[in-house]
Amino acid sequence: MQFSIREPVAEDTKISYSQFAMYSTCPKHWELAYVKGLRSHTPSIHTVFGTAFHETLQSYLHTMYNESGKAADQLNLKQMLQENMTKTYTDSYDKLGEHFTTKFELGEFYNDGLAILDFFQKKRGAYFSVRGYELLGIELPIYHEVTAKNKNIKMLGYIDVVLRCTRTNRIIIYDIKTSTMGWNKWQKADKIKTSQLVLYKEYFARQYGCDQEEIDICYFIVKRKLYDGAMFPQKRIQEFVPSSGKPTRNKLIHDLEAFVETVFDTEGKYIERSYPASAGKANKNCKYCEFKDQFDLCPKENRIKE
Repeated sequence: MQFSIREPVAEDTKISYSQFAMYSTCPKHWELAYVKGLRSHTPSIHTVFGTAFHETLQSYLHTMYNESGKAADQLNLKQMLQENMTKTYTDSYDKLGEHFTTKFELGEFYNDGLAILDFFQKKRGAYFSVRGYELLGIELPIYHEVTAKNKNIKMLGYIDVVLRCTRTNRIIIYDIKTSTMGWNKWQKADKIKTSQLVLYKEYFARQYGCDQEEIDICYFIVKRKLYDGAMFPQKRIQEFVPSSGKPTRNKLIHDLEAFVETVFDTEGKYIERSYPASAGKANKNCKYCEFKDQFDLCPKENRIKE
């Protein structure tokens, strides 16, 4: 496989999947966040835990594939998770200037993380194997032009874990997701939620010189909580593989290219105009929008409902 790791170029216009997903959900939200530059990053216990758990699990996998499974099992994951959570929280606190969670909540999430790690180490062989696989990268970058019509607009993203099967030469792309109780059928059916890896599959193949049909994708979902009193065995890990065949990828690429052509001019600058507000069914799209109560920016009467 031909590797082509590229460093972001300052002059390029960079877009992320989250930006495309925001526009697909509500163009007005995207306009206020990106065109108007009003977006803000508000940390939460969920983002702290998600970042810290990613780093902990990635460290384990890095050691496992570059040294041995035994060496990985000897890592002090409890201490590692605690240190990662402390650092992530401290960094977020320094930026925000105030506390945004409690010691009790931090302790609860930490204990949840320990339960996940304990389950993972006991069942690791069901998910990852050293035999027959090699680690190609952790946080492997995607940096590729979105459309041939404007080569200065690049998709920028990072893939959590990439493996190669040495027997079949197939590539496996993983995205680690932290979740409260896993993904239900509605979350699995949410194309905006599940299409990120589908898009990364396409751009990974283009950038690193491999066949799209030789790439598998998998959402590796870890669950903090289990159902009380369940009548069936429960797992702390859930794997979900969305449809990523050629028709699915082609439609996604078409929608992404249409987004780029709609909101950027030929120089890669945002086109400033009024974009429609989509509230969605039962105002679903407004629920977590940071501008939902700022009616001067997004008048309630202008929000389109399904």
